[in-house]
Amino acid sequence: MSQDLGPSLIGDKRTGGGIQVFFNPHNTTPRLPRISHGKGIYMWDDTGKRYTDVSSGPVANNIGHANPRVLAAMQAQAEKIAFAFPGMFESEANENLADLLTRLAGPGFERAFFVSGGSEAVESAIKLCRQYALATEQPQKWKVISREPGYHGGTLGALALTGDAVQHAVFGPMLREMPKVPTPFTYRLPPNHDRISFARQCAQALEDKILAEGAETILAFIMEPVDGLATGALVAEDVYFKLVRDICTRHGVLLIFDEVMSGAGRTGKFLAADHWPDAKPDMVILAKGIAAGYTPMGCVLAPDYLVRLVADAGGFMNGFTYFANPLSCAIGHAVLQEMVDHNLVANAKDRGEQMYVRLSEMAPSNRIIGDVRGRGLLLAVELVSDRETKRQLPLEVNAPALFQKIAMDMGLATYCRRTSGGAYGDWLMISPPLIVTEEQVDEIAGGLGTALEKFEQVIAQAGH
Repeated sequence: MSQDLGPSLIGDKRTGGGIQVFFNPHNTTPRLPRISHGKGIYMWDDTGKRYTDVSSGPVANNIGHANPRVLAAMQAQAEKIAFAFPGMFESEANENLADLLTRLAGPGFERAFFVSGGSEAVESAIKLCRQYALATEQPQKWKVISREPGYHGGTLGALALTGDAVQHAVFGPMLREMPKVPTPFTYRLPPNHDRISFARQCAQALEDKILAEGAETILAFIMEPVDGLATGALVAEDVYFKLVRDICTRHGVLLIFDEVMSGAGRTGKFLAADHWPDAKPDMVILAKGIAAGYTPMGCVLAPDYLVRLVADAGGFMNGFTYFANPLSCAIGHAVLQEMVDHNLVANAKDRGEQMYVRLSEMAPSNRIIGDVRGRGLLLAVELVSDRETKRQLPLEVNAPALFQKIAMDMGLATYCRRTSGGAYGDWLMISPPLIVTEEQVDEIAGGLGTALEKFEQVIAQAGH
C-alpha cells in the first residue's frame, strides 16, 4: 500500500466529484484547516482563525456548535447506555424522539424509523414502499421515478434514484436503473416557456412517464420539495406540487418528499411539505437537521395505516446496526427540543427573508450573481459569467472551488456545488444555523458581498 495516503482526493470534493477519504499525518500536500472548536455559528481552526459557518457545513448544523443542552443530553444518555440493539431491547430515548418528531410532523406521519443518515433513510423508505405494495397484493410494483437532475444519496440504492449523469457514468453498471423525469427549473427555462408553463410541462412529464412505464409497475415518485445539492435551493412553482400530488393519487403511486436538507425547520416550516398543504406526501425523509450534526441520524416518517399493513404482513425487512441507537435518539430529541423552546422554525423564516433581501440587493451591482433563490434559511446564489445573459462560467474556472477558497481565506465557511459535470450551473448555498441573529445575517451578507466582489475581480482578470 502507498505510504502517501492523505489527504487523498478522488476528483474535486468541492464540486461533488469526490471526497477526502484517507489521511496520513506525514503527507506534505496542501491541507485543509484543522478544526479546533466551535461555538454558535462560529468555528476556529488550530491557529486561532475564526470562520463563520455560512452553510451549516453541508446544510446540517441547524442549531449551531457546542449547544449546552445537547452536550448534556449526550453525556446523560452515554452514562446510562450508548448502544442497545432494537431487535433485543426497546429504548426510552427512541420512544421520546419518535413522540416529539411525529407531533411536530403532524397527522399522517405517526410512525418514525431512525437510521444513521440520509442515504440509509432513502433506502429504508423505498423498501417500506415495496413491502407495502406486497402487503396490498401489488407485487408488480417496483419502479421508483425520480428527477434529473436530483440527489438522493450515495449508497447504490439511493444513487439509482439520484439524477446525476457523471455519477451514473461511473457507477451505472452497478445500479438498477430507475425512470427519470425533468426537474422544474425556474431560472434557465426552455424556449417559449415561463416558470408556470414549464412547471406544468414537468408535471405532465411525470404522468407521461407513469403511463409509458405502466402505472401498475410504479411504486413511488421521490422528489425534494426544496432542492439541495443537485440544483441549489430550487423551489418549483406552486402549481407543480398540486399537479404532482393529483397525478400520484390518480395512478396509485406513493409520493415521497426527500427533506434531508429542507426538513426540520430549515425552510421556515417544520416540514418543507407544510408550504403546500394541498400536496401532502405519503412519506417524508429527514436527516441532517434532526440531529444537527451532533450525531449521524436519518429518519423515515410514514402514516400509521401503511406501517400497520407491513407489520401485519410479517414485519419490515430492514435494519442496520445503529438504527434507533439510544445515544443518537437522545441527542436528536435534545436538538428538536432546543428548536421548539427557542422558536427556531420561526427564526428560520424571519432571518431567511432578511437574508434573501440582502442577497437580492447585491445582485444588480455584481454581474456574476445570476439568481437568488430558496425558502427560509435554505438559499442559494447561482454564479454566472454574465447575469444579463445567464451564461454559465466556463467549466475550467471551477467556480465552486474558486469561490470556496476565496471565502475560506476571508473566514467564511461555504458549501459550493456543481453537479452533473457543471451541466446545470454553479452555486453556493447560504444556509447558516437556524440560531442566526439579525445582526449575524447582516454580518454574513456583508462578508459574502466582499467575497463575491473578489470573485468577480478574479474572474475578470482571467478574461471571463
